Amino acid sequence: MLAILKKEINTFFASPIGYLVIGVFLLLNGLFLWVFKGEFNILDNGLANLSSFFLLAPWILIFLVPAVTMRSFSDEKKQGTLELLVTKPISHFQIVLGKYFGALVLIFIALVPTLLYVYTVSQLGSTVGNLDTGSIMGSYFGLLFLIAAYTAIGVFASTLSDNQIVAFIIAIFICFFFYFGFEGISNYNLFDGLFYMENLGMAAHYNSMSRGVIDTRDLVYFISIALAFLVFTKFRIQKQ
Repeated sequence: MLAILKKEINTFFASPIGYLVIGVFLLLNGLFLWVFKGEFNILDNGLANLSSFFLLAPWILIFLVPAVTMRSFSDEKKQGTLELLVTKPISHFQIVLGKYFGALVLIFIALVPTLLYVYTVSQLGSTVGNLDTGSIMGSYFGLLFLIAAYTAIGVFASTLSDNQIVAFIIAIFICFFFYFGFEGISNYNLFDGLFYMENLGMAAHYNSMSRGVIDTRDLVYFISIALAFLVFTKFRIQKQ
């Protein structure tokens, strides 16, 4: 599994893909948070907090994570190396985990430079260092778990087609549905109890963690989503 993980990371950084992903993520966040006028601009809000970043990041990641994971298995299928890979003396689930953690590490690396935002906002406050540290830590924690779920969905989507673009689009759709779809459906309260469907979506659990409250129910939710899609991926590999 470690060999596959290292291979994935080396492949990302041996080509422009890894640097492009990190660059695009940081560029989009930087433009919306510090340059473009609007509700996400921290300087315009006049508040020394990172709520704009944690509101914006999940939507950028809906496109960014599938861009990283779209080649995980679709590229193997297209090149005909998937059959060779599954004959290695490791289990199918170890292969899936190797691909999964390889993509996860790259996305986590892209997230590290955003810690500079914490320092910048801390220095911009009327009282230097006056930040809601608990909320920021909770938000980063929630973002890590959200990325873990997105990545599992993206890896699964890459098994559905040998075309990377198709895998990319499928992953975006599934991520979007799990993040916003249940909340959107709950707004149409056509039947009794439909309102509670909001709790099935990622947004409700992510927002809960963003308030600085780490609830085990939120952790179990994200871990369950990630594990479920990793198991689905394993079954797809076995079937093929």
